[in-house]
Amino acid sequence: MTPAKSFTQALAARFADRAAGTALLCLDGEGDAETRTYRELDARARTVAAALVRRRAAGRPVLISMDGGPHTVAALVGCLYAGAVAVPVPPPDASRAAAERTAAIAAETDAAVMLTGSAHAPELSRRLARAGRSSVVCLAVDCLPDGGDDWQPPALDGADTALLQYTSGSTAAPRGVQVTHANLLATMESLRTALGTDEDSRIGGWLPLHHDLGLIGQLLHPLWLGATAVLMSQHRYAADPLSWLREVARHRVTVTAAPDSAYARCLAAVTDEDLAALDLGALRTAVNASEPVSAVTLTAFAHRFAAAGLRPGTLAAGYGLAEATLLVTLADRLPPAPAIVSAEALERGELTPPQPGHPVRALAGCGSARDVTVRIVDPASSAVLPDGSVGEIWVRGEAVADGYWHRPLETSATFGHTTAAGEHGFLRTGDLGALRDGELYLTGRIKDALLVDGRTLHPQEAERQLAQSGAPFGSAVVLSAPADREQIVAIQEIRGAGWSHGQLADLAERVRGCLHEEFGASLGGVVLVRPGTVRRTTSGKVRRSLMRELYLRGELRPLYASAPPYAAEGG
Repeated sequence: MTPAKSFTQALAARFADRAAGTALLCLDGEGDAETRTYRELDARARTVAAALVRRRAAGRPVLISMDGGPHTVAALVGCLYAGAVAVPVPPPDASRAAAERTAAIAAETDAAVMLTGSAHAPELSRRLARAGRSSVVCLAVDCLPDGGDDWQPPALDGADTALLQYTSGSTAAPRGVQVTHANLLATMESLRTALGTDEDSRIGGWLPLHHDLGLIGQLLHPLWLGATAVLMSQHRYAADPLSWLREVARHRVTVTAAPDSAYARCLAAVTDEDLAALDLGALRTAVNASEPVSAVTLTAFAHRFAAAGLRPGTLAAGYGLAEATLLVTLADRLPPAPAIVSAEALERGELTPPQPGHPVRALAGCGSARDVTVRIVDPASSAVLPDGSVGEIWVRGEAVADGYWHRPLETSATFGHTTAAGEHGFLRTGDLGALRDGELYLTGRIKDALLVDGRTLHPQEAERQLAQSGAPFGSAVVLSAPADREQIVAIQEIRGAGWSHGQLADLAERVRGCLHEEFGASLGGVVLVRPGTVRRTTSGKVRRSLMRELYLRGELRPLYASAPPYAAEGG
């Protein structure tokens, strides 16, 4: 069989081969399912493609703002069928911040068309007009008349851009990664090898389709395989995290994925009665990725959900990013065994065995490289570091994109770098980690790292400790703030109401004590806030740069602050 020249060509061939097979199970907020065969999806995608071709959309960005149902998938595949550049954006009923993100993406891409549903098209048109994008045509996919019988695959090759995958914006403004057809084809093969998937797989989860793990891992991969994609409601998961696992069990999902925070939420919510009613026996792989993976979460989840039929080795920690299309590393399916290392050595940038009586840290192994080259590099000198040393993770391979859409400066800063030894073509991820015997261990991000008395601390560990320190503590953000010397500030959500000033002061001292005991860190300030104050991306990552800005501008509206928020002009 001749290899496909483009991802679109590969999809069209698979749809023809699997015409009668079930392509989609789309679950709504009540858990009710809509089913589509490959034949039905193909026909609707051709209709969308015909409408886009009439509007000369080939080679141009097309926005997709929909609710995640079957019409959303038809819109996405229709873009690919038309040779257009698909640009998934947040759904139309998302938050105001998400609507602002959509407007910014519309301006940056200069898209002429947005695909949406008839229920939302008028309001989206008004929003775009208010944002100065009145020329964007909002096409209601569910109202398009049947057509496209004469559709022919567009003349595409691997170098053509298939979609723009906008980054989450957890540490910087969202940027559109130019994902080519060749990037997608390389990623599909890597996923098949890493996950052991085939056309009998059922792959699903709740992550939204404008997120790379939701779009590429839980939709495009099963469609490329000829398998079944099970798309769940993000809103339902947000209200009831265990609904995710119930649907995994109900629909016999074999592969699912979610960020570490989702596994932690399920751990916190599950009861013995829930476990007795849950059968996870069909699940072969549950990927924990998209944010730093906690070894504690992996171990606890595997132990707790064994009572629900979760088999040893089902959980797999992974690492990837939009700039690498999706996957960089994935652990082999073995029972999770964290690396126990010296906390003091880790703060110096080394993974070494612990000394008796000294603090330790447990690190989750994220597996070895999957069809890419990974180097750990000193970000200042570009020198490749030896085994066990912490540095910036650099990645090279066919799945790595070439750059960002219309952002030459950011592209130059991130892509196409050369190590001091002369190895070319690397992506600088901005993530910190170490390789040990080929296994990748993530330790944090360069932009997040906190320097305390010459030591490097990673806020994610501190935040986990705070979140696990008992009621009434919720989510936390630990960051640095400018002063005569850099200071550490903890922003801690507090559940409940009616707290007195004295009680809040006591809670602030608990925060101080926790961080000092665990990390030897003295805080410059503690800010106690209401639940929901900590901003997160759609996949659950803390939007750290935004939280720092809100703190520095004094816009957090604290319940209690042990030090006044810095005004912007005072920083």
